[in-house]
Amino acid sequence: MSNILIFPITYVLILFCSSALANQPRFSSNETTAVVASTAAASNADGICQSIVVPRGYPCEEHKVRTKDGFVLSLQRIPLGRAGGKRGSRVPVLLQHGLLMDGITWLLSPPDESLALVLADNGFDVWIVSSRGTKYSRGHAYLKPEDEAYWDWTWDELAAYDLPATFQYVHSQTGQKLHYVGHSLGTLIAMAAFSKGELVSMLRSAGLLSPVAYVGEITSPLGRNAAENFIAEVNIYNLLQLTLKWLGLHEFNPKGDAVTKFLKKICAQRGVDCTNLLNSFTGKNCCLKPSIVDVFLDHEPQPSSTKNMIHIAQMIRDGTIRMYDYNDAGQNRKRYGQPTPPAYNIENIPKNVPLFLSHGDADSLSDVNDVNHLLRTLKHHDQDKIVVQFVKGYAHADFVMGTNARQVVYEPLMAFFKRH
Repeated sequence: MSNILIFPITYVLILFCSSALANQPRFSSNETTAVVASTAAASNADGICQSIVVPRGYPCEEHKVRTKDGFVLSLQRIPLGRAGGKRGSRVPVLLQHGLLMDGITWLLSPPDESLALVLADNGFDVWIVSSRGTKYSRGHAYLKPEDEAYWDWTWDELAAYDLPATFQYVHSQTGQKLHYVGHSLGTLIAMAAFSKGELVSMLRSAGLLSPVAYVGEITSPLGRNAAENFIAEVNIYNLLQLTLKWLGLHEFNPKGDAVTKFLKKICAQRGVDCTNLLNSFTGKNCCLKPSIVDVFLDHEPQPSSTKNMIHIAQMIRDGTIRMYDYNDAGQNRKRYGQPTPPAYNIENIPKNVPLFLSHGDADSLSDVNDVNHLLRTLKHHDQDKIVVQFVKGYAHADFVMGTNARQVVYEPLMAFFKRH
């Protein structure tokens, strides 16, 4: 079975899970400590700087930051563009990838089409982060990836620990407030943190590409088929057994044999067309070169935790933005002090935080109806602090790999940054 099928089908699997354990994250500016730390992750010689950035003619620095709960994250700094210039005077921008990706998301295209390099060439101090569990961020202060506890997290922890650690590190290294860009899940964790008043004191503005908050209206044929034909027909016990059988309880490895095996079952479902899985799941991307898929498969997809996939499945099933649901009132009460998970109140994002939201009408994951739901939630945001860009023809992958993304999305985004 072609490797091209691996990427989209891993997203389908988020719809099939519904129970696991983790500690409740706490949001506080004092809860994460950004420090340079040693790690067992890939060496600098094999890192993103030396493998991708430096060969293209850009200076690049490798950094490490440790979260409050012990994960060691990889960051790359591109302080200057190809033309050089003076270090230290540029405004920092932090780039956060989405689900099952890593920092290479922002470097997959040629230099004049990759957002990280476009920003560097236009005068920004660019920082790229890779989330916990991905290839370059597998270090931990006392756990190993083989340990069950290493994978005991969801995007709750990305919002509560990873994002604050990287914000604080970039802020301390540069002495400046920063712009933020997230794609897909990278938008969700930012909005979750901002809604609790976190990080905004270090933030200039935020660019949210293919924003994901509410996901109850996704139009992906694969996703909908999975939700309607599997989740609705199994109880919690059987669903857990399916999770254990197909995925393993802890690490969700999208390149493993289980995914290929599971794909065959999904493709056998009536009404599911697997001839073009990428488009049938993300929406019909208008502007990808065929060669970009080969580049993508050289680096992606990346691992996540099975528990994180379950959490996203809960959001799709329930149409809500809540913390992880243990499907047990007693467990939820133990973790949260109440029988149901607390909600993230997106409307509590400070109204004066500059926001740039860009979404497309062909996106099956950041669906137009879901984005409109998000925009209604933000209806009281200061109107001079929010820009909404609607891109006809764009689907989920176009925002990070589209051949014309620079002209369509990145240039308006940079203009927005320069106003803030």
